[in-house]
Amino acid sequence: MKRGMERIPVYFITGFLESGKTSFLNYTLSQDYFMDGQKTLLVVCEEGIEEYDEKKMNDSNVFIEYLEDESEYTSAKLMELSKKYQPERVIIEYNGMWKIDTFLKTRPPFGWEMEQWITTIDATTFDTYSANMKPMIMAMIQDADMVIFNRCTTDMPLEQYRRTLKAYNRKAEYVFEDEEGELEQIFDEDLPYDINADVIEVGDDDFMIFYIDLMDRREKYEGKTISYKGSVLKSPEFPKDVIVPGRLVMTCCADDIQFAGYVCKTKDAAEYKNEDWVKITAKVKFENYGLYGGVGPVFYAEKVERTTEPENKVIGA
Repeated sequence: MKRGMERIPVYFITGFLESGKTSFLNYTLSQDYFMDGQKTLLVVCEEGIEEYDEKKMNDSNVFIEYLEDESEYTSAKLMELSKKYQPERVIIEYNGMWKIDTFLKTRPPFGWEMEQWITTIDATTFDTYSANMKPMIMAMIQDADMVIFNRCTTDMPLEQYRRTLKAYNRKAEYVFEDEEGELEQIFDEDLPYDINADVIEVGDDDFMIFYIDLMDRREKYEGKTISYKGSVLKSPEFPKDVIVPGRLVMTCCADDIQFAGYVCKTKDAAEYKNEDWVKITAKVKFENYGLYGGVGPVFYAEKVERTTEPENKVIGA
């Protein structure tokens, strides 16, 4: 959405039916920071069990419009609503079964600009949806700024859920809530390798967990020695002493395979070519490094040796 002289912030909320979108919005719209008198257009694309009190909303200068079918979500319709209400703020409660591309490809009225993308997830049904509709889930979180898991319990594999989605969207904030509110301190040491060992041995199937945790908890890895197996990535643009040993990761489906790896400095870099399999043992340091465009992990190799490829060349996130 292009920035214009009259900027109208757009808040986009999506998620499957009964994932908590309406509850979240009812709560949010009742908070002081939203009850500021600004005229708000709430576009509702799905009606669940929980409803809005339209009179109460109107009294707070919030006006609701319902779209019943995906075919109604068009530039012409949004322009019509914009002219009708002349909103100062727009909230879109999007139907989780509608294509995200419909939203992304629909040109908004002049001045409408994305402010925040929030995706809600019912933790009690996440496994089922993830197994059967993973591409739809990934589409909903790919550009999200915040992902809210509702109806959580402490016996759920919440850290696993977070890692699964962070493999696809690292920038989002992930929030986990039970009936009492946000859960705290749920991500204690539950790693499949010993982070306190003299050499942290990362198993073939645990690379993606390591890859994500390394950036999330830098202080845990700074100065540590790690060892893992990876496929070499090289480029003429890399310094002569650099290789990137990593793995192919399937975050969504076979059409969405990405390479994940970190910079490794070794005096023997010239001996290896692309797709050679190596096992590295290296010390981790965090430095401002050009290939990252900022601070990132740099592995200083203590040993690099050729090895056989793992049973699964592609890791399923």
